[in-house]
Amino acid sequence: MNPSGASLVWPLLAQVGWTIAILLTMGFFRRKALYRREVKLKEIALSGEAWPTRAKQAANNFSNQFETPVLFYVLVIMAIHVGATGWLMTTLAWAFVVTRIGHSFIHIGSNDLRFRSGIFFLGCFVLMAMLVGVLIAAL
Repeated sequence: MNPSGASLVWPLLAQVGWTIAILLTMGFFRRKALYRREVKLKEIALSGEAWPTRAKQAANNFSNQFETPVLFYVLVIMAIHVGATGWLMTTLAWAFVVTRIGHSFIHIGSNDLRFRSGIFFLGCFVLMAMLVGVLIAAL
């Protein structure tokens, strides 16, 4: 592995860690709902619609961690492969992770779409910049 590629491994691991944190958050809200008898097992056996709002928000956010972050993982691996591992790519990778964390806090918290969609599109812009960096390095 390119020695400077290690700088990109850390934001990748941070994103994986964040996904696990959201999984635990989802479990917390679901367990809380079951404990408080806000939902019955038969109501959630085939569909997540019966979960209380906060549990649904956490579950939806967990699902989101397997959407645009998949592109992030591919771009980081490709960046390391083609040697696009400088400070700019590392900064972009960390910026993406920050947008995902911000998106999660908004999604599971206030769920204000004005802010949530804004930070989502900022993350998408970061991914596009990473793509350009990988393409330039690959040429």
